[in-house]
Amino acid sequence: MADRSAAASPFCRPEEDPFLLLESSLKAIERILQLRRGLPLRRTWIEQPYGEEEITILVEEVIPAIQQCLARVDELDERLLAQQELLQRCQLEAERKALAELRLQMA
Repeated sequence: MADRSAAASPFCRPEEDPFLLLESSLKAIERILQLRRGLPLRRTWIEQPYGEEEITILVEEVIPAIQQCLARVDELDERLLAQQELLQRCQLEAERKALAELRLQMA
């Protein structure tokens, strides 16, 4: 997974980025599972805590699904960043050519 940053952005606030939220949720789940190893997990709205079976499902199914989602998001981000960089290079080249033409006209 790419290193996502919650730094200031001109596009949105970090709390508005659903994938930063997903990544922080994944880290929180992993941390809780590590700290509570072997203990049941309480839920806020269910009397019955998660036991061994539910925790196994989290570890074997839910966490990998979140990781796959974040990996796919990384792929999408990389593609968009590459497109953005190409567009910027094209714009710079067009500006350079326009400036060169202007210099030729003035000479």
